[in-house]
Amino acid sequence: MGAEIGFGEGWGRALSPLYDKLPPVNFSRITDDLFIGDTPRSEDYDLLRDLGVRLVINMRFEWRPPVDPHQPPLNFLWLRTIDSPLLLIPIRSMMRGARAALNTIREGGRVYTHCAKGRHRGVAMGAAVLIALGYDPFAAIDLIKRQRPDADPNIYYIRSRILRFARTWSPVPVEDRA
Repeated sequence: MGAEIGFGEGWGRALSPLYDKLPPVNFSRITDDLFIGDTPRSEDYDLLRDLGVRLVINMRFEWRPPVDPHQPPLNFLWLRTIDSPLLLIPIRSMMRGARAALNTIREGGRVYTHCAKGRHRGVAMGAAVLIALGYDPFAAIDLIKRQRPDADPNIYYIRSRILRFARTWSPVPVEDRA
């Protein structure tokens, strides 16, 4: 699975030496099928695999997921977003991530959503997955906050995206509807 938008591959490569200096992954189990956390390193992939994770949704603009050398590799969906009230997470990206997550869960896999610290963008994507699974948006927000106390789904520009996603969610892309 590839990038949502392309801003040049040099950007991710330039930062890759920094990637290996990240601390071990910090995550929370939200449900049996969903984990939310910070950026995993390639050394963390075995742990994710042991947890049953098959799809990693990366909401970071600047960090390309490192290649998983294992067979079969984890699946990655890189939805490049910025944590800013001025550049809101595109609902189109949240839809794409939620659909990929639903497919993974239906096939028996688990999903890991992340951003830099597992507080905003990864949380918004995690809430979108819960809503796609049938959760009320407020119940999704409460569950995430309860399971991951560092999460901040109520900050206005993240909460607004979660609620907008809930109003517009459709498991079938608009262009595929009959």
